[in-house]
Amino acid sequence: MAKGRKTATRRSQRIRRHLRIRKKVTGTAERPRLVVYRSLKNIEGQLVDDEAGRTITGVSTLAKGLRDFEAEGANPRQEHARAAGKALAEQAQEKGIKSVVFDRGGYRYHGRVKAFAEGAREGGLEF
Repeated sequence: MAKGRKTATRRSQRIRRHLRIRKKVTGTAERPRLVVYRSLKNIEGQLVDDEAGRTITGVSTLAKGLRDFEAEGANPRQEHARAAGKALAEQAQEKGIKSVVFDRGGYRYHGRVKAFAEGAREGGLEF
């Protein structure tokens, strides 16, 4: 290891991946960017219009409607993420949004991130 260099943390590696993705992915008013953030226990998604620089709508597993979600399967966090994706899709439909650009936020398209995306697709969003 070179003198003075620090090893990259997982968080800094994820942020670098996210910035690399953000060079290519932008959202518009007609087709906003669906951003996913995943913590250890929860997941949240937002629809962002990058041209105007504003968030259109967002949902989290900590939201009132999803906080009391009861999962019955083998992986409750994935089921919770899928329900959050469906809830976000419903909010988007109410605002007249049918198509989005998916931004996985530097996370692998796997597990809860994939479940969130599939839930959004089941709710009627196209990406």
